[in-house]
Amino acid sequence: MTLIVFGFILLILGLNAARFSERLEHLRGGLIFLGGALLVLGLALSTVSQIGVGQVGVQTLFGQVQSRVLQPGLNVVNPLVDVTRFDTRTQNYTMSAVRNEGQQAGDDAIRVLSADGLEVVIDLTVLYHVVPAQAPHILATIGEDYQDKIVRAISRTRIRDNAVYYDAVALYSTRREEFQARILAAIEKDFRTNGLQLDQLLIRNIQLPQSVKASIESKISAEQDAQKMQFVLQKEKQEAERKRVEAQGIADYQRIVNTQLSDKLLQYEAIKANQAIATSPNAKVIIMGGGRGATPQLLIGDK
Repeated sequence: MTLIVFGFILLILGLNAARFSERLEHLRGGLIFLGGALLVLGLALSTVSQIGVGQVGVQTLFGQVQSRVLQPGLNVVNPLVDVTRFDTRTQNYTMSAVRNEGQQAGDDAIRVLSADGLEVVIDLTVLYHVVPAQAPHILATIGEDYQDKIVRAISRTRIRDNAVYYDAVALYSTRREEFQARILAAIEKDFRTNGLQLDQLLIRNIQLPQSVKASIESKISAEQDAQKMQFVLQKEKQEAERKRVEAQGIADYQRIVNTQLSDKLLQYEAIKANQAIATSPNAKVIIMGGGRGATPQLLIGDK
């Protein structure tokens, strides 16, 4: 458009050079040529619009949004239209309690009230993209600042609306995934209505009140102590069972031995033992006194 304006001015100046001064009259041909060239070049460039990778273009003519969506690359357009470019790649919007971590400076976490009346602080990241075919609708009904008007506002509202169905501890632990699935479904529906597609919803952190955190930590510590004591008791029971089995085995052995031994068997085993002693290199003379009714034995070792 700038080239068209300059070319038009030079063309008018060249055509009316004689009226202004003799010096300009000498430049009349050059001014007309340059003005015409700039005018043609400006018109040529104005009919071509380049859209970058991962973008679409929306045309506006005299305040009216055109339905035709310009795709990436070179597009032939009306030289009078204004082209607004929308990024269709995945974008993220983070709301965090950590300073300078999200899109807003400072603490931008979402503070909600749980079912038990406690304040819970949630850090959230929303991944989404603009639906290319819905870009004209977004420009006409929302504008280019859809991130603040739709992404931020709807995400914060839906989280507050759904957090009231859960206790603080449940949000932090057992029902966290259920809560995330619930708000994802609600936000996805609202985004789709406004020309956006929700790709993923990430609950990055859930911060409980300090008093609740202390109670949870105390409970966890008590459960760990109980598990440790249960392990010790189980170990002691196993040791007692081992000793009982060992004692039972010894008792069974003694019972079997007492019932199986006889006088003749004992006499026979004594003779075998005496023979082994007599043949030992250290044995000389061994006299074994017999019991009642038994004959004394004399064993002489010659080694």
